[in-house]
Amino acid sequence: MDKEKPRLVRLTAILTQLQSKRIVTAKDIAEKHNVSTRTVYRDIRTLEKSGIPIVTEEGKGYSIMEGYKIPPVMFTQDEANALITAEQLINKNKDQSLTEQYESAVNKIKSVLKYNQKEKTEILTNRIQVRNNRENEKTSNYLIKLQSTISNYQVVRMDYLSLQNKKSQREIEPFALYTTQENWVLIAFCKQKNDFRAFRLDCIQKLQILEKNFEPHKITLQQYLENCNSKYKNTLDTPLSQGQSNFALNQKI
Repeated sequence: MDKEKPRLVRLTAILTQLQSKRIVTAKDIAEKHNVSTRTVYRDIRTLEKSGIPIVTEEGKGYSIMEGYKIPPVMFTQDEANALITAEQLINKNKDQSLTEQYESAVNKIKSVLKYNQKEKTEILTNRIQVRNNRENEKTSNYLIKLQSTISNYQVVRMDYLSLQNKKSQREIEPFALYTTQENWVLIAFCKQKNDFRAFRLDCIQKLQILEKNFEPHKITLQQYLENCNSKYKNTLDTPLSQGQSNFALNQKI
């Protein structure tokens, strides 16, 4: 019985992993659980025999059949504590859309917690204080919308006021987002400049999602960042929050 317990834990974790993404490869599962791909194949067969409708896409991986409902995930107390801590951190984020949507999501998560866990999370909520952004300032409201345009490959038009106080209207293809010095920055392909540029979200004056899509760019975020580091590695970097970041200035945001 003790021998089977690790496998039972692994099977449950694999099921959660399959729910978390549209498609998961055998390699992804093997690496996450430190087992061979042969073991993964056996585990998948076991889950299928237990009635879980797993779809195998040849050459791609596995997914759960669309529409299949799995009972709510149960959280450990440590996992619940991590969610509450993340809630406090995100509440202090400067993007309004992120704080609003996370609050909505975490409230749904809290609804499946056990009664005693709810009581403990309420205590913890009142005993954690994040001291960044003490005035709870909100400087942008575009993060969540831009995340959708990245995953849906949607063209965006925006009115932008640069750090040098220059106004412009850009048509862009959103590529990636990163945060630094409490500011969110969008990396996008600018059609006017015919090149990638970085734009601070708090400098966006107006945002319009257009009814047209673009072809995905044949570069990964890691490759993009490596290219930037290589290009500007011999120059001094100062905090972006001061509007003097070498990376940002070279990207002409």
